[in-house]
Amino acid sequence: MKKLLLIFILNSSLLSNLLSQELIIGKEIIKPGIVAIFEGAIKDMVFPLSNNLKENETNVHIEARVNWNNKNTPKGSPAGGFIPYLVINCLIKNQSSNLKTFIDLIPHINLIDNFHYARNISLPGKINDLYTVEFAINPPSRYSLSFHKDWIEKYNKALIKPMKYVYRDINFKQIAEASR
Repeated sequence: MKKLLLIFILNSSLLSNLLSQELIIGKEIIKPGIVAIFEGAIKDMVFPLSNNLKENETNVHIEARVNWNNKNTPKGSPAGGFIPYLVINCLIKNQSSNLKTFIDLIPHINLIDNFHYARNISLPGKINDLYTVEFAINPPSRYSLSFHKDWIEKYNKALIKPMKYVYRDINFKQIAEASR
């Protein structure tokens, strides 16, 4: 009985590690109290298929997890809560060939990360090439988010300022070869 329990625990742990395997590209802290984590995740089937590249045509699932931080957040903000309505895109440039892929990240939900921004992509080159990855985060459009007076008085009329983050020498090989 103890052997079965041990095997179950080991298998559960291995499965959990496999499902959560991700390449951390970068992590940023954004005022007021937002944390953005940029990742390359294992390719996956994402619905609706009309909005997402098929899994067999995908090398990497590019993600931006943008949430309230667990500390120093605005009053009333849920620690760790998802930040909706942002406009996030990603430019991936092959450092050898200069070929590029540009994608808009759209809201996704799964059982691992819950809400996040993401897109399946096909890399513009070989999986073992080095890439420069640029993420641009823009505030919600003026039509998608309204602000109460108390927020404007304390933080301004924008949720965030436009931000751009560039990461060089990213190697997607390990994550691109992984499967669920």
